[in-house]
This record gives sequence, structure tokens and C-alpha cells, in this order.
Amino acid sequence: MKSDLDIAKNVESKPIHLVAQRLGIKDAELEPYGHDMGKVSLSIYERLKDNVDGKLVLVSAITPTPFGEGKTTISIGLTDGLNRIGKSTIGCLREPSLGPVLGMKGGATGGGLAQIIPREKINLHFTGDLHAISTAHNFLSAAIDNHLYYGNPLNLDENRIVWPRTMDMNDRAIRKVGTLYRDDNFIITAASEIMAIFSLASSLENLRQRIDNILIAYDKEGNEVHAKRLNITDAMVILLKEAIKPNLVQTLEHNPVFVHGGPFANIAHGCNSLMATRTALKLGEFVVTEAGFGADLGLEKFLDIKTEYLKKSPDVVVLVATIRALKFHGFESEEVSSLEALKLGVQNIARHTNNIKKFGIPYVIAINHFKDDTEEEIEYLINWAKENNHLISFVDSFIEGSKGAIDLATKVVGLSNQEKSFKRLYDLKDDLFAKVNKIATSIYGASGVSYSKQAKEKLEILNEKYHDLPICIAKTPLSFSNDAKKRGSIYAFELSISDARVSRGAGFVVVLTKGIVTMPGLPEIPNAEKMFIDDDGNISGKL
Repeated sequence: MKSDLDIAKNVESKPIHLVAQRLGIKDAELEPYGHDMGKVSLSIYERLKDNVDGKLVLVSAITPTPFGEGKTTISIGLTDGLNRIGKSTIGCLREPSLGPVLGMKGGATGGGLAQIIPREKINLHFTGDLHAISTAHNFLSAAIDNHLYYGNPLNLDENRIVWPRTMDMNDRAIRKVGTLYRDDNFIITAASEIMAIFSLASSLENLRQRIDNILIAYDKEGNEVHAKRLNITDAMVILLKEAIKPNLVQTLEHNPVFVHGGPFANIAHGCNSLMATRTALKLGEFVVTEAGFGADLGLEKFLDIKTEYLKKSPDVVVLVATIRALKFHGFESEEVSSLEALKLGVQNIARHTNNIKKFGIPYVIAINHFKDDTEEEIEYLINWAKENNHLISFVDSFIEGSKGAIDLATKVVGLSNQEKSFKRLYDLKDDLFAKVNKIATSIYGASGVSYSKQAKEKLEILNEKYHDLPICIAKTPLSFSNDAKKRGSIYAFELSISDARVSRGAGFVVVLTKGIVTMPGLPEIPNAEKMFIDDDGNISGKL
């Protein structure tokens, strides 16, 4: 089979205005970025706000493995599959970060015959949104240092400035830096509070309010100082005003997809932008969106954080897995056969389905099917699902496109008509410690929570003022625990918390587990070494 990039290059895209017209987007509401990408005006929501919302499908996954489970591929394949069976459907995905694209993962636009295009543009600079977010974030950092340079009239405590710098790149060397005026650090753009704000804002006015509310520092008397005091909020909104418009692209089968916002689910809330999702809900019968990493991270944060602002919960959850990944979680080796590993590995699915049930939403397991899955393994998995009352679908959209997702699409439509009894995991009135404990014990399966002295003291202070905010736990995606080496499903652990902070503008409290980093590093052989370009500008390799 051809490479993903070669497949994408050999499909002729439709002019983006034709994709938009099919959705009922007016010409005046679309701003084309070349032939095959465009931004949709924020005014469209006002025109459509009285439309009945479509059905919302949330795609999540089991605990990630080094192989990748194909969550984005399934999301795109399902979007195509639903359209194929006559349901007007829009995909809603996050924008790729250059850090993982050049570092570990490569492209984030699907694979095989389930891709969005133009692949190379989306994976690289796209419409410039992440550059705008990085620029706005770093302008606030520069304004803080400029304030210190000109005498520090707000009496900021140089040792308690909590606003870092950012860059959309993996660079471990700048996790800690020193400026002329203070110790500082860089985080990756996907972990930036501006990214979280960008992805949760409901309008330009709401964007302005959220930026105003950012906690940037404490003064020398211990009082909070917010971004509003620097008088640059409007300048930051101006930097973001074009980026905040949702991006419209298409699948290989020319079905519409919004790609907008890109917070990481291991560090932030891991969902595409609120404005893209709610606009899509007014335009289509079905909206397929994804939450980052496994159901313990992205799904929990989508349901406990994003739904509060979206004012809608998913009608169906799709839980993605592969037989290969399940065998990995079952410790396949020379001593452990494939089938034995699969039998142990299905407990990872069971953990995640039990978590989904806690929220009261119907679900279906989607097995991203590979040609080397054996008949014995497939039969075992089908029987296991039947015995445990799990609806399951084997999906071949990677090699068959929409045709390979018809079974999943049909089952999703059936589930979407079922009654649901959505409930969040915790009450917002609970204190912060209770919320952390509820997530750790109910979703991760921890026996309890331990705090470093610094984390406990910070959370106690935050609890006095921000106890009614939701919790965003920053944790490794590779394990239910905060130890990335503990794969599989069955082990005892206590969740270790090392730090805490408030993302006041985003509207949640971030609790960082032991070992988490907000600026990743490059692997020994980064994915960038597998990308190539010839003298005519043709790109090849893993992008």
C-alpha cells in the first residue's frame, strides 16, 4: 500500500467553497486559504443559533501504546461512513502540533483511505493558528518583563511570576531559562493557557474576558495580579482574531471537517475548539469529534470540562482499540502467546468501558482492524464482547475508506437514538481535593492520592478561592498511574501529585502528577529525520 502522504497527494481535492456550500455555509461566511482550506466567520453561529443541534459522537481510545491506535483515522473514517449511509456529518478535530509532528508521532491527519487533506499543510503551518497563539502568549510574557524594566509599578514579586513563555516545538533545553529580570521557563504551545482559552472561548468578547482573567503573578503583598492590569488584552485579541475562526478542510471523500484548536489531553483538556464544535452541531445531523489520548484523560476532561461550556453532552462514545495494542497491554512476549496476551489485554478495554458507564453515555468499541489480526484473535474478541454486553465493530476504513466504516456508522446511529442519563463525575461544589480524589480513584483506579509539600500547600491556597472550578489533571497518557512504565491494567498504585496551578482564564485548576513535563523533548531519532523534500518542493516520507 502507498504511504499516507502519497495517497493524499493522489486525491484531487474539491474547491473548499463547494465543501462549504454543501453545508449551507454562505460565500460571505467563508474566507478561503488557497484552493482547499478556509476559515468560517464567527457570524455564522448567530445566523444558525436557533437550529436544532445534531447528534454528538465522541471518539476516545484505550490506553495508548507505541504503535498508535488510530483514533483520528477512526474519527475520519466514521465521518465518511456516516455520510455514506446518508447522514449529513461533520468531523471536528484538533490541529496538529509541530512538536509531535517533527518529534515522535509524525502527522496527525489520519491514515490510509481515512485522511483529511491537504495533509502536509495541516500538519505544518496550516492557517497559522498555532503561530498566533504562541505570539499572543509570548507578547504577554514580554509585557511582564517590560513592566519590570520600567520600574515595576504593580509591585510584582519577581519570584512569583507564574506566566511562562511558549513555543510549538519539543525543546527540553529551555524547560528552565533565565531572563534579565527573572527565572523563567518554556512550555509547548499545546500546553499554553492561551491554547486552552482559545479552545474554550465562545466569542471574541468571551476571549477578551478570559485573557483579562489570566493570573500572571503575585505582588509582594501576596495578592493576585491578572493580565488585565497590563492593558494589552485588546492587542492579544487582535493577534488572535483571525485564528479564532474555525478552519474547514475535507476528507479524501470530500466530506467536511473542522480542524481547530489543539490542546494536549495529557497536559490540558485535549479537545478541539468550542466554536468549531458548536458551529458544526448547527450545520449537520451528526458531529464526530475526538478527545486526546485514552478515555481516562481526554474523555474525562471533555465530559467534566468542555460540556460545561458547550451546553451539550455526547450522544454516543466510540472507544477505539487495536488487537495489537491489547496484546501489548497483555505483555505479549516469547513466554506469553498472542492469544494469552489478548485475554489479559482486554482488561484495558474493560477499565475504560467501566469509566464511560459512569457518565451514562451509550458506547461502542471500534476495533481498528489490521490485516495481520488472526481469525482466532478476532473470534475471541467478538465472543468476549458478547459475553460482557459490549457492542463492538471491526473497522476497515484505513484500507476501504467509508465502506469499511459502514458497520460502525450504523451502530452509532442506533445508539444515538437510545436514552442517555449523562452525569459528570463530580459536583463543581466539591472542593479541589475531593475532585482530584474522585478522578484518581474512580477513573484511574488509584487507592488514593499523595501530594508533595509544594502541591499540597498550593492546592490549599487555590481551594480557598477556586474550589468551584473543574480539575484538569496533567498525567502521562501511557498508564492509568503517573508511572509511564506501568502498562496494562492491573496494578496497585497511589497517584502522586507534584504541583498545582490555576488556569484562571481557561476556567480550571491544573494538578500536575509526578513526572509530567510541559515541554517535551525530541527522541534520539526524531520523526523529522524521516521527512524529505526535493528541489521542486515535493515532500515525501513520514509527514
